[in-house]
Amino acid sequence: MAQIKYKRILLKLSGEAISAGANGIIDFNFLDKIAEVLKKCVKDGVEVAIIVGAGNIWRGAKGVGMDRCRADNMGMLATIINCLGIESEFNRVGLETVALSAIEINEFVELYSAAKARKYLEQGKVVIIGGGTGDPYFTTDTAAALRAAELCVDATLLAKNIDGVYNADPKKDPNAKRYDALSYQEMLDKQLKVIDLTAASFCMENNLVTYLFELKDPENIYRVVCGEKAGTEIHN
Repeated sequence: MAQIKYKRILLKLSGEAISAGANGIIDFNFLDKIAEVLKKCVKDGVEVAIIVGAGNIWRGAKGVGMDRCRADNMGMLATIINCLGIESEFNRVGLETVALSAIEINEFVELYSAAKARKYLEQGKVVIIGGGTGDPYFTTDTAAALRAAELCVDATLLAKNIDGVYNADPKKDPNAKRYDALSYQEMLDKQLKVIDLTAASFCMENNLVTYLFELKDPENIYRVVCGEKAGTEIHN
């Protein structure tokens, strides 16, 4: 068994990450690859919670005149669709997974509570949480930070389509420097758009560790869990 650095993690999967260019809403073949890595994590004693976004379904309603609260409510419902899809696929391939929702929809999914989520984690089940924070105006970045604090995780893993935090856009600047590590304060001072301001402030106040890495190779999840350098660590 590998040496594990983070015993309990919260993995944030964006909607774009789980669609991975699929023709449909969710790329189930790519989910299977993620599931295989998470199986390895669970086998090695890592407790895994997941927050999922909804960019593959709903990106908000900027420019169409929709009320912000209604648009955000639609986004929260879209995360639950993703949540149920991931739960179903993970269970199908033998990774025991439980879906919880910050919004009460008893016919489809259990209502989230920190105590319930911790109980399932301790039983070795992967816990996937939909519905964001349950309130409009808060992003899934903030939802991830909130759940990370509630569940006392060792690290929050942000799975992205970029291999870390840079001091400039690496697609535009060939001299852009990637950080192996940086502080939340440095991130805010340099206006690096990694996570939103509310989430960054919450992480800083609650002394949370965040790790941003590229999901293109799902094995990066296991590398981060083992403490290998596979992205950028953000801390106080």
